Order: sequence, then C-alpha cells, then structure tokens
Amino acid sequence: MTTIQTPRSAQREQTRARYPDETGYIEREGVRVFWERYGDGKPTVLLLPTWSIVHSRHWKMQIPYLARHYRVLTFDGRGNGRSDRPRGVEVYRPLEFAADALAVMDANGTDQATLVAMSCGALWATILAADHPERVDGVVYIGPAVPLAPGHPERSIHPFDEPLDTEEGWAKDNSHFWSRDYLAYLEFFFAKCFNEPHSTKQIEDCIGWALEIDPQTLADTSRGIDFGAPEPTIERCGRVRCPTLVIHGDRDLIRPLAQGEALARTTGGRLVTIEGGGHIPTARDPVRVNLMLRDFIQPSQAPTSAWRRARARSRRALYVCSPIGLGHARRDVAIARELRALVPDLQIDWLAQDPVTRVLEAEGERIHPASAELANESSHIESESAEHDLHCFQAWRRMDEILVANFMVFDDVVEAEPYDLWIGDEAWELDYYLHENPELKRAAYCWLTDFVGWLPMPDGGEREAFLTADYNAEMVEHIDRFPRLRDRAIFVGNPDDIVPDRLGPELPPIREWTERHFDFAGYVSGFDPAACGDREALRAELGYGEQERICIVSVGGSGVGAHLLRRVIDAHPLAAAHVPELRTIVVAGPRIDPASLPRHDGVEVVGYVHNLYRHLAACDLAVVQGGLTTAMELTANRRPFIYFPLGHHFEQNFHVRHRLERYNAGRCMDIDSSPPEAIAAAIAEEIGREVDYRPVETDGARRAATRIAEML
Repeated sequence: MTTIQTPRSAQREQTRARYPDETGYIEREGVRVFWERYGDGKPTVLLLPTWSIVHSRHWKMQIPYLARHYRVLTFDGRGNGRSDRPRGVEVYRPLEFAADALAVMDANGTDQATLVAMSCGALWATILAADHPERVDGVVYIGPAVPLAPGHPERSIHPFDEPLDTEEGWAKDNSHFWSRDYLAYLEFFFAKCFNEPHSTKQIEDCIGWALEIDPQTLADTSRGIDFGAPEPTIERCGRVRCPTLVIHGDRDLIRPLAQGEALARTTGGRLVTIEGGGHIPTARDPVRVNLMLRDFIQPSQAPTSAWRRARARSRRALYVCSPIGLGHARRDVAIARELRALVPDLQIDWLAQDPVTRVLEAEGERIHPASAELANESSHIESESAEHDLHCFQAWRRMDEILVANFMVFDDVVEAEPYDLWIGDEAWELDYYLHENPELKRAAYCWLTDFVGWLPMPDGGEREAFLTADYNAEMVEHIDRFPRLRDRAIFVGNPDDIVPDRLGPELPPIREWTERHFDFAGYVSGFDPAACGDREALRAELGYGEQERICIVSVGGSGVGAHLLRRVIDAHPLAAAHVPELRTIVVAGPRIDPASLPRHDGVEVVGYVHNLYRHLAACDLAVVQGGLTTAMELTANRRPFIYFPLGHHFEQNFHVRHRLERYNAGRCMDIDSSPPEAIAAAIAEEIGREVDYRPVETDGARRAATRIAEML
C-alpha cells in the first residue's frame, strides 16, 4: 500500500460549505482511492462510501457540522468520484471496500474511528467492526443494506443480468436496461430513494453524481456486492461488540425497516425510526441526522459550570441577518435601534458575516463570535454569477449545504446560550430548518422579508416553473402545518408592493396569501431623508462642488456587478461630452477590488462607503443594479436613477421592479441592449431631472420594532 499526497484542491462543481484541510490517495493492488480530511478535533469520524452509484459528496450535509467538532475522514468508493474505476467483479467485493477504509485510516494516522455508514456502506462497516474491533469505536448505520431480514419483494422478481421483456418498475434494475437508458434508471432509482415530497434538489444531486460512473462499471459493483449470499454478513453482525446506532426510515423503499430492526437487535444497538422517512435521511433530514450523530459520538457532555435562573437573566435577542448584499444590514440596524428604545435592557447579538459585519462593526453592534464559523454565502452567490447575470433561484438551490451548515452553527449557539427572541431577516436557513424541525424552537421567533414567492424566469421553461411552484408549495405547507412557529412575520413594505402573481398552479395568489400571514411595516429605509438636512449643505460637507454634476455608480454589497461598473466607466467619456461638469464616482463596495476597475479622467473609484445613502441624497444621478435597498434609498431621497436588473434575477426583475413602478421611481434598462453609447445618452437625459415619486414612509423601523417588542 502506498500513499500519494495531493495539493488542497477540489472540483468546485458547487460551492462547498467547507473544503478539505488535506486530500490524498491510497493505492492498493493498483487501484487508487481518493480521500479527504476535515478538521482536527477528537475523536475521528470516518464517513464510509456507500454503493458506488454516488461518491463522498453525498455526505455534504454532515461534513461541515461534524468537522467543527471532530476530525472527519471521507473517501470516494472505488468506481466513482476521483477514485479509480477498475473493471471486474472481484475488485468490488465488500472486503475490498473495508480494506480501502483501513488504508485510508492508516494513511491519516488514525488508530480508531467512529464509523458512519449509509445503505451498502453498512456491509463494509460491519466487516471492520467484526474483524478489526480494535480500530472501531462505534458504528452508525443509516438505512442499512444488511440482509438480516427479507428485502422488498418487488426488487427480487427480475434477474439482473438477463434480458427482460418489460421495463416497468424494478425491471429497470437490470444491466441490459442500464446499457440502453442509464439516465432513466437513475431517475427511477433516486425517486425511490427520496420518496418524501419536495425532494427535487436531492434527486438532482444524486443523478449528477451517478453520471460520473459508467453503467458497465456500476454493474460490476452491483455484482460484487452479491446480496444473494448473506451468510457471511449475518455471522459478522453477531460479532459486532462496539456501540451501534441504526437510523432507518419507515417508508424506505430501497431497504425495508425490518432490516434495520434486525441489525439493531443483532448488534445490541439502538434503533431510531424516522417516521415518514425514505432511504437517505442524511440529505432529506440532515439537521436531525447531524444531531443524532453528535449525540452518538459524544453521548455525554460535561455539565455547565454555572446556571442563571430565568428571571435573573437580562433580555437577549439573536439577530440573524442575510449577507446577500448590504440592504438587510441597514434596515436591521434601524430596527434594532428602535427595538432598544422600546426595550432598554435588551442585549442584541448578531449572527452575521461579510459584508453585513462591516456595517455592524461601524455601528458598534455586538457580533457573536460564532459568526466566524458561518459558511460564506456571498462568495457562493458571486461564484454563480456571470458578468451581469445571476440566476438567483438556481443559485439559492445550489446553496443547500451552506444553508444546512449555517443552521447548525445557529443551533449550536442557541443550545448553549439562552435567548428570549430570535429575529431572522431573510435568514432562509433558519426559517426552513425550523419548520422542518419545529421541536428545535426554543424562543420567540420573528421572520422578516421584503418579497414572498419564488418566480420562474421565462426562459426557464416548464422545469423552472415546476420547481419554483414546488418550493412555494412547501413553504405554504410549512406555514399551514406550523402556523405559530413564526410568532411574527413582518413584510418590509405594503400590500401594494406585492406582485400580482400566484405562488403556482392551484396555489393562492401571492398577495392574498401574504396578507393572511404577515404584518406590514411599510418600507424600512434605515434613515430619515429629513436628517440629511439641506442638500446644498450636504454636498458641501461631502466635497461636491456647486457646479459639478455628481453621478454615483453602485452595485451594492456583493461582488456581483463589476461588469456593470466597467460598462458605466466606459460610458463616462461619452456622457461627459454632453454633461461637461460630470463627475462620476464608482463605489466598488466591500467585495470588489477597486484596483480591478479601469480608470478615466473624471472617474473616481472607491471601495466600501459607510452611510452611502448620504451620498445618494447629494447626487444628481445614480446608476445602480436592480437591488431593492439602494433603489428605495434613492426613491426616498427623491433622486433620479437608472437601474439595471441582473439577468435571471427573479427578485430584481419581478418583485423589485414591480415595487419601483408603483413608486414611479427610476428608469429601468437592460444591460444586454445598452452599450456605453446608450448608457451615456441615458445619463445625459436623466441627470438632474425633477422626479415625481410616491413618498416613502419614514416610520417603518419603528413599526417593525413595535411588533417585535410585543414578543418580549
């Protein structure tokens, strides 16, 4: 056996919540197997491969959480991922997978580990625990494929290697069918694995991973497992002496619950039945599985050194603020300020990340230390963008493991520290996983948002229309089933700001549903335009000359938008020919390097600007993206502006645009049809123009805070 080290790099097909600290290969009898190590805690947890139809990314919902507490090893089972794909049957026997696991442990200097095995991984876990008991601390079996009880009878009707005269149902589990229509088999199989409603993302993930192994190799792995000869496995199960936990869904259509029950009895372990659960709860119920893993790995925690009686505690709130842009931060700081005025002894901690933390730090707010553990959502959004294009809905779907990882950080915090109130401003991970795990609610909870409803882009076709409706339907079901989980739901705006669309076919209109389930605070700008004082005095304070025509160009707090900044910079010389006193100030924001942008005479490029709204109040024109916050700040300050919604960004193209049209605010332009000449002409037409906007209320923060304070 040889070990080959590789640099820390990963195939970033989807942004990970956590990347490995070390990667490498072991080699056994000419077969290279790829492994990863995460974290340095104790003990070591070895997440075993399952059937090679998927690789180690199927543990993506567990790795970030476990690696914050323990040392985690994973490896791609031979046949998939970055491991070799040998041909033949003998190379895929369970003993080979078990030997690979030992080699990975040896390569990482691991004497003992707790094993976690899903489905077929239970076979190699049992071999390790029975034949090498000194190397195994304990085993968690999830949906175990261990033949201690009969399987589903419909799976054994059709022979695997004989041509069949049907393709219905489990007849697709046939090597000849795989050669003809492998994708159809994958769609069938993973729909059986995830028979829980609203499992589209989990199915898509698994199909994508399964396409990394060819059907001929997968057939070899299936023959190698050989479930027709269970006697060696039964004998080994009887020799397992370490602690065991069996997690099994009672609606598992791949491996019946009876097999998990028999394994728990045989090994003397504990059985946890997931009622209503399918075959892969690691992906469909990741929060509950993660907590069960934690409790098994470290069953007893040291008692706390002190405990304060409930009535002796000060009032505390945990504020979770979305990091996608800076708009949430501005309004949340305003709400927090009003909330403290209503509840003077209230301590507010913030669970937040860059770029929100820059605003919070500048305002003197207390950022919870656990914020450093959050997986970066802004980086993911930026990685999903292309020039002035961001498919917002799809980017959010592909952020699933980041959302799980960040919810687990939140859950650790609120389990360790008592809070009276949780506030989540578009903290999607908090709202979704609380509704999936309502027993974890420990405090009053308030949800804030400025839009309701995922909407499909026209070029997404029937598939995207189906997916957005499916996600909306799940939200509706969550609220219907647990109506009091949100003690308050506050819409940052007014009923007329809601788009006139439905949540989906046979689902209610968005406005009707929102009015039933939300309070309305009006818009929360985070400032009072009157506080900016006299505009000429403000311009002088900010260093803007009386004769200068100031154009502010800003794309918010994310790194998405550099393409627009460059396009407007290129337009400046053309615009200056029509507006001789034009001075263009480009605000790169906190996540775009100003040095990466071009320069022209009359153009200034700056980085993050705190209280940018004051500069917007002083400008003669602004050119911005289609984000709500900056556009509404300009509307409140009654300044002319041009906005360019990001391509495929449903919120900017539908929700925000609808609201701005209601306020009669801004000029909407399309980046694809706007070369520098068109932008220059628009700047010349719009700069200094008198506007006729609908007034923006200034008491939104107080109204929101008043409703929140009632929970304290």
